[in-house]
Amino acid sequence: MTISSLAVAGDNGHMESSHPRSDGPRRRSFAPADKLAHLAAYEQACQTNEGGAYLRREGLYSSLITEWRKQRDAGVLDGKPAGAKVGKLTAEQAEIARLKRELDRTNKRLATTEAALDIMGKAHALLESLSERADLDDKPTKR
Repeated sequence: MTISSLAVAGDNGHMESSHPRSDGPRRRSFAPADKLAHLAAYEQACQTNEGGAYLRREGLYSSLITEWRKQRDAGVLDGKPAGAKVGKLTAEQAEIARLKRELDRTNKRLATTEAALDIMGKAHALLESLSERADLDDKPTKR
């Protein structure tokens, strides 16, 4: 211990109440319902590119949102009473959450691929019709 820390610490090494940080900010805890509400509000704010502003306004970090999403996707937050503790995900719950995220990404890629194929099909049909018209226009007419 340094000299200045000896002056602040008591006999047992803990901070005395006169120290400025002894009664400072406490770590916040969130009930499962609060986490779900914050997730919904954050995702809605992200639709209008206001996600960062929401996090600043609520005093939240993006890492909390990431962890809460994992918990929500694994089903840990569903059906929990208010004030219930939500611990870390089990290996099975983490795998379920990972698979759900992978399924979402795959579904988005599938939708993009289907849209691209639809566009390609329409472009092919358009080019075929233009080609047929060009063939008809190229035939010589008798005068």
